[in-house]
Amino acid sequence: MRLVFAGTPDAALPSLDAIAASSHELVAVVTRPDAPAGRGRGVRRSPVGEWAGARGVPVVTPARPSDPAFLDWLRDLAPDCCPVVAYGALVPPAALDLPAHGWVNLHFSILPAWRGAAPVQHAILHGDEITGATTFGLEAGLDTGPVYGVVTTEIAATETAGELLARLAESGAGLLVATLDGIASGELTAVPQPGDGISLAPKLTVADARIDWSAPALRIDRLVRACTPAPGAWTTLRDRRLKLGPVVPIDADRAPGAIAVEDGRVVAGTGGGAVVLGTVQPEGRGSMDAIAWARGLRLSPGDRFV
Repeated sequence: MRLVFAGTPDAALPSLDAIAASSHELVAVVTRPDAPAGRGRGVRRSPVGEWAGARGVPVVTPARPSDPAFLDWLRDLAPDCCPVVAYGALVPPAALDLPAHGWVNLHFSILPAWRGAAPVQHAILHGDEITGATTFGLEAGLDTGPVYGVVTTEIAATETAGELLARLAESGAGLLVATLDGIASGELTAVPQPGDGISLAPKLTVADARIDWSAPALRIDRLVRACTPAPGAWTTLRDRRLKLGPVVPIDADRAPGAIAVEDGRVVAGTGGGAVVLGTVQPEGRGSMDAIAWARGLRLSPGDRFV
């Protein structure tokens, strides 16, 4: 089939690699416009745009997929199907019907669980043991379309959102190509999603990522892993913000937020148990080992995270 791929971040690249190696023809790529990125906030092309540009694949970056010029371009190109992986913009009804076989989205959850922008983060945050990736036919509703296929995986006890997303991006790429193969051969038919088990996964904000030290250690562990690498779990100490890398829950009795160096490690109390800090990132500085940070800071007995 002639394909126009829509995607933006690194998580879409394994699918592009898989499509490029398949029997299908990648005729163009749609991605989000160039945007500020990195610590210097310089304007950069998206990872998908970089991938396509390096391989001579035509790239279009509409401000909105509803723009008449984009719709005319897509209509003239007449793709058989548009695979989508984390594009980051709503595809309007006017565009959905243009490809002969519609738009096929790779979503990083087992639908109908965790519809929305942050399915991997919410799966970790809510303590799911199993997750996966789903291919489905895109429609006007939020991740509501009929399902073509699913792959599943266990979530490791220490896995961060970034690590889990990387794994799902790889396994999902194979699923996406298998789905496209099945559509092309006429052997694969999408089935409606179940009417129960629906949950939503809105984007996690910086405010969502603030640690509540009155929560149990297990919940804090999940929050930190769900927010790693973005938006980054954080707390404050001495009125300065501090980002935390993944922590390790331990069975210890400490006041919520109380911190101390014990046995060569930095321990923080919670509302149930305690956590051992791994890495920290003070404001305006890079990430460092928690014990080195604590020794340099010279913690006082009354210091507490808030």
